[in-house]
Amino acid sequence: MQLILASTSRYRRELLERLRLPFSCIPPEVDEARLPGESISAMTLRLAQAKAEAVADMQPQSWVIGSDQSASLDDQALGKPGTMERAVEQLLGCSGREVHFFTALVVARHGESGFTHLDTTVVRFRQLSRTEVERYVQAEQPLDCAGSFKCEGLGISLFEAIDTQDPTALTGLPLIALSRLLRTAGFQLP
Repeated sequence: MQLILASTSRYRRELLERLRLPFSCIPPEVDEARLPGESISAMTLRLAQAKAEAVADMQPQSWVIGSDQSASLDDQALGKPGTMERAVEQLLGCSGREVHFFTALVVARHGESGFTHLDTTVVRFRQLSRTEVERYVQAEQPLDCAGSFKCEGLGISLFEAIDTQDPTALTGLPLIALSRLLRTAGFQLP
């Protein structure tokens, strides 16, 4: 069976490599805009589904993994900062607060409903000073990460706690759930 990751994320690719299954990557062409009135968790699941379906339409014989992640602070979406200044401001806004990360996962084939999972991870930030945040952003430059940090690196020092059922979800691909979904689809995993 062929497996495709519908993503351009190097983080998701590196995580999927841990499962030691052969796969290829195809970028999905999906509009990622939030719909009016749509909750952040619903948007995340919708986008993961849309990514999987877009690639499954191009590769109808393959199983496709679609995933999306969104961060929410007081029900406001935190995107990828893109600039050092935005990363600093985003992290200062998270200081001493909880941020919810929704990571959606869909494993689907063309014409089938597929299998879905939505992970919620809560990150509790410690009180952060501007100097600490600027030093962190300069050191790790997390400009392509929702929430402006990399938990698998130095970003872990910004937190008081992480509440999760799957530590890989925060990096962008919940491997515990993905393993279960892939086994359900017929893939051989240990």
